[in-house]
Amino acid sequence: MSPLLYQTLNPFIQVLKPISPLAWMPIALYTIKDSTISAIFVIFICSIWPMLVNTAFGVAGVRKDWLDVARTLEVNPLRKAFRVVLPAAAPTIITGMRISMGIAWLVIVAAEMLVGGTGIGYFVWNEWNNLSLNNVIFAVLMIGLIGMLLDLMFAQLQRKVTYVE
Repeated sequence: MSPLLYQTLNPFIQVLKPISPLAWMPIALYTIKDSTISAIFVIFICSIWPMLVNTAFGVAGVRKDWLDVARTLEVNPLRKAFRVVLPAAAPTIITGMRISMGIAWLVIVAAEMLVGGTGIGYFVWNEWNNLSLNNVIFAVLMIGLIGMLLDLMFAQLQRKVTYVE
């Protein structure tokens, strides 16, 4: 909703967005000093960008005539944000959340492999070290199945907030 804020933050987002989880993990471990919290931070920092970019795109794409009607009716900014902008941008926001969820799922598995101790990523790595290829293949299929189910849930949510003119 603020072109100045968008122009100010966009360069930082474009620089931070492509950084790999593998690059973030040592920095997180060094600064946070706790492997579990570091893994959560890495999952967050790697998955936030599609949500931010799609939210900005959706908000910037709200039809000008809808904003003009809100201005004509003297709707206060908070009410305009929740009654006009958010419903209009909801489909692209949900798309960003869907992409972010997919990235978070990938990073969760990778972070668990790096940090170790618990989780499906740790299980895959541990089974590989034990040369149990059957368990590795089973875990990989489960990762894919769970990822697909999560994506289907977001697709269903996206259909609920999408409107047809």
